[in-house]
Amino acid sequence: MFNKTKHALFLVILFFSFIECINAQVKISSIEIEGNNKTKNYIILRELPYHVGDYIAKDSLGYYNTVAQQQLFNTSLFTEAVVTYSTNDSLNYTIKIQLQERWYFFPIPYFKWVDRNFSQWWQEEHRSLDRVNYGINLRAGNFTGNNDKLTIGLIAGYTQQAILRYQFPYLDKKLHYGIAFGMQYFTQKEINTSTESDKQIFYKTENVIQKGNRSYVNLLYRPNLYERHTLQIGVGKNEISDSAFLIQPAFLPNYSKSFSYFDLTFSYSKVKFDYNAYPTKGAATEFSAYHRFSDKSDLSSMQFRKVLAKPLSANNFFIVESNTTIKFLSNHNYTDAKLMGYGNMQLNGLEYYVVDGNAGSIIKAEWHHALGGFTVKNIVFKKTIPEVKYRFWLKAFTNLGYVFADKPINNSKLSNTLLRTAGVGLDIISIYDFVLKIDYSLNQLGDKGLYLHAGLNF
Repeated sequence: MFNKTKHALFLVILFFSFIECINAQVKISSIEIEGNNKTKNYIILRELPYHVGDYIAKDSLGYYNTVAQQQLFNTSLFTEAVVTYSTNDSLNYTIKIQLQERWYFFPIPYFKWVDRNFSQWWQEEHRSLDRVNYGINLRAGNFTGNNDKLTIGLIAGYTQQAILRYQFPYLDKKLHYGIAFGMQYFTQKEINTSTESDKQIFYKTENVIQKGNRSYVNLLYRPNLYERHTLQIGVGKNEISDSAFLIQPAFLPNYSKSFSYFDLTFSYSKVKFDYNAYPTKGAATEFSAYHRFSDKSDLSSMQFRKVLAKPLSANNFFIVESNTTIKFLSNHNYTDAKLMGYGNMQLNGLEYYVVDGNAGSIIKAEWHHALGGFTVKNIVFKKTIPEVKYRFWLKAFTNLGYVFADKPINNSKLSNTLLRTAGVGLDIISIYDFVLKIDYSLNQLGDKGLYLHAGLNF
């Protein structure tokens, strides 16, 4: 008798537990989208962590809406993205998405220094207009409303360039595969021929000293909201003049005046930030593997980068980054040995220096404190950009780095030694992912000064 009662009680508890689980679930019965005058609906729905017909925990709905809002804003398609919900009844919920689209087409006058950063051009090159590229870039960030990107560039000045790039993110019905391609042709009258005491040495002539071209095709794969895979196939050719070859015969990888190659690059990334342009919460992992096929001058390299942003309070967050690059050099040509100070292998406080080598690693740690912000009503472009928001962050940072060079050359003081920098700064964030960084930093050599870094996402 007791066992029968116990079993009956167990079934009753199980039944009510099941009913409670059902009651805790809500159904996404519909998704309403407003404000996407050009962007196709499926592009927006692709960024959401739920779909029509999904059942999710009621107490998780707020979290999923926040994720949806962050994902939509991080597409760089919208200046505003607000995700809310309304209830049809106790079970069925409607998701409401309100968007403000960005400007997508920009015939941008192009003006950019050719040096590795603004501070080097401003201070060491004395703001020389001979060391800038100028022209026009025609950029369509959402060319057909499918989040496809088209760039056509005609650049003059330091480097004569013709650029064509196009990316279409989704080719299949499941929205997993995409494609991209690009072509570039360039000529230069000045090149960086060597490194002396960890600083670049340039050689300039009145005639073209280097020219080249490169074409590539990318196969894109995005299995979920956060992960992306890219396989790139590229082909290119570089040539230098007789005078450049006499000054630096080891400039090109094959120790010749002309160099042709074919390469493969595989890259993987998983980015889960609240705001990609200036993350205050989340993490990112990036990995790339590269191999160049060329006559007796093959090159393999790998890079691994990890970023972690952790909020400490409502107005403070901590961010740490590690970045490691390894190159398997077939010979000691100058172009392949470039490492620290190029691309994203940068240390704050060493803007004026470069370090050549076989492998390098950096670690960056920063503390950020919110100073507040303000909003300016836009009178001129009121219909498309009704207001412009500015936010200010105070920060303190420290960087460590190391570059291994099996054959250090030309009085290098920074290879095969621990690199150390530290400083404070002010970051200004505004519309279109604009970030201006004003840093005051010092390094182990005793150098100290004010450095500027800026970026604008068109």
